[in-house]
Amino acid sequence: MTEAILLVGGRGTRLRPLTVHTPKPMVPAAGVPFLTHQLARARAAGVEHIVLATSYLAEVFEPHFGDGSALGLRLEYVTEEEPLGTGGAIRNVASRLHSGPDEPVLIFNGDILTGLDIRALVQTHRTSGADVSLHLTKVADPRAYGLVPTDGTGRVTAFLEKPQTPEEIVTDQINAGAYVFRRSVIDTIPEGRPVSVERETFPDLLAAGAHLQGMVDSTYWLDLGTPAAFVRGSSDLVLGRAPSPAVPGRCGDRLILPTASVATDAKLTGGTVVGEGAFVGEGARISGSTLLAGAVIEPGAVITDSLIGARSRIGERSVVSGAVIGDGAVVGADNELRDGVRVWCDARIPAGAVRFSSDQ
Repeated sequence: MTEAILLVGGRGTRLRPLTVHTPKPMVPAAGVPFLTHQLARARAAGVEHIVLATSYLAEVFEPHFGDGSALGLRLEYVTEEEPLGTGGAIRNVASRLHSGPDEPVLIFNGDILTGLDIRALVQTHRTSGADVSLHLTKVADPRAYGLVPTDGTGRVTAFLEKPQTPEEIVTDQINAGAYVFRRSVIDTIPEGRPVSVERETFPDLLAAGAHLQGMVDSTYWLDLGTPAAFVRGSSDLVLGRAPSPAVPGRCGDRLILPTASVATDAKLTGGTVVGEGAFVGEGARISGSTLLAGAVIEPGAVITDSLIGARSRIGERSVVSGAVIGDGAVVGADNELRDGVRVWCDARIPAGAVRFSSDQ
């Protein structure tokens, strides 16, 4: 296998305000754009040529990654004029592929952090003779996902919508967002219109008698679609729980990028990342959080499980927990922000303006 398609066109609406100025795959995780981890893992698995299917803020990708040579890859970029869905995006880039009709093409989504054994998925595809092979993972509570049952040989038998009752939960296997397509199958996807591979392509192929093979790999898997999940994914990369050859430093409790400044008595734990040019003041305590480039944490602030946007500022003694602070926002001293609050880009919160508990 030498080719792959990477779907990076989503608008990342669930991650706003992180994605106001930055497409979701380019939001930094463990010190580098999340997409860097996916590209590095694909290269480590033997992929040489990757076509990026872009749409939202498409102009951001190529200036950063160029032709891919720095990562040992050949990268190409194809931009959708109108959003085409997962299947439509795959079809839209088909002309850039060089594989023969029966050769495998790896396809993966730009918002999944996974420890998937990519080589094993390709080998499963080859040995089973499948038209499409899917990475499946097991989840404890599958009610939020479409279910993918398989027979004793791993062959997919159905694609089921999110179960509404306990009786409908016939398996704990779900579609994990990575596939291997026989190259010729990609050309059967309708061209020039939105197509969902999950809701249209796969069920139609199954109904037509195609061979869809599932491979269960229940190593690390996380959909980074929400702010809480994204922060957790970044922390897990730093802690070494999620595998990536692209983490710019040793795994441990914290990752401090070279131009950052951290006070000697500040405490950083839980896979915290301090981005380029960021500053952490005296007595600050930061756990499981990501500070993007140029962020400032003033003395005595406490940051937990949060993402602090580029060039934003958290005032003295403020407490930020489970929150997202947009790029350029300023949170004054003695505020308390908790439990999913999102502060928009360039917003200004005066000192002592927001509390979840008494100020005494």
